[in-house]
Amino acid sequence: MGHLSHGGGDEVSGVVGTGRSAAATWRVHGLSVRGYRHVQQGLPCQDAWGQACAGPPGARITVLAVADGAGSRPRSEEGAHLAIRLATSVFGRHLASFTTAPGEPGEPGEGEALARLQRDAFREVVGTFLDDTRELAGDRGGPADFATTLTVLALGPGWVGHTSLGDGFVVLRAGEADGAPQFHLLPQPEPPGEYGNETTFLSSPDAASRVRIDCVRDDGVDGVLLSTDGLAQAALSTADGRGGPVPNRSFATSVLRALDRPGPDPQADADDLGALLRSHRLTALNADDKTLVRAVRGARRDWGRGLS
Repeated sequence: MGHLSHGGGDEVSGVVGTGRSAAATWRVHGLSVRGYRHVQQGLPCQDAWGQACAGPPGARITVLAVADGAGSRPRSEEGAHLAIRLATSVFGRHLASFTTAPGEPGEPGEGEALARLQRDAFREVVGTFLDDTRELAGDRGGPADFATTLTVLALGPGWVGHTSLGDGFVVLRAGEADGAPQFHLLPQPEPPGEYGNETTFLSSPDAASRVRIDCVRDDGVDGVLLSTDGLAQAALSTADGRGGPVPNRSFATSVLRALDRPGPDPQADADDLGALLRSHRLTALNADDKTLVRAVRGARRDWGRGLS
């Protein structure tokens, strides 16, 4: 894997939305569920997710985004959904012009160009978010009442653009070793729970300086997971011997294979994922809201069926 450069859920189903990418090569499914803590408190799900497609035929990009509203802020659910609407629209418009064809050597400076487009898009999202939330708040608060994190992933022909503010994360599937799929984490975050009080939100004054941007060129990326921090303990591990977080291979394989080899009833596959996210096993690890967006491209060997 080569880096170009670095730079309200329903109580019963918990589904904010599901869908398929209009770009035929990517199958997308996303789900947000209320965490146990919010169920007990009678609060809505404060996570959100969304997707959009942009670009010309033959060079379409898919934009995926997840957001986690700050639980201590009174209108963070609205903030998370606003952030998703802005991110999918703005990033799609900015990145649609970046059309690097797969299989060609990277041109000098292409990573910097992609990173610049991502940074410009992020700044526009922040500026519009602040303007819109000031208007929504009127004289009864301000943007801080709508505080939310935001993680955006753009999937282009032969490249991936990643933009993250806060504690969301992305797992990419690319390549194989000894016949097994390999997983890669973006970004390299602090261990779950550490520095949790330093999470930066779109409404934070230092949002533009705290955003993390990655640009990856790899024609082999054929599966992705985006998540809010409610799944960090399940989806990440420290089994690399160095103490840094790495993808939990078992979890990533399990949640992607239902899209690799979908069953006859797509709703049944979605229900299986919802049951996993609401399971006692995951709730015991983290009682927060949980959002997972998964997408796969192309056909793979059958790694197994169903969630486990």
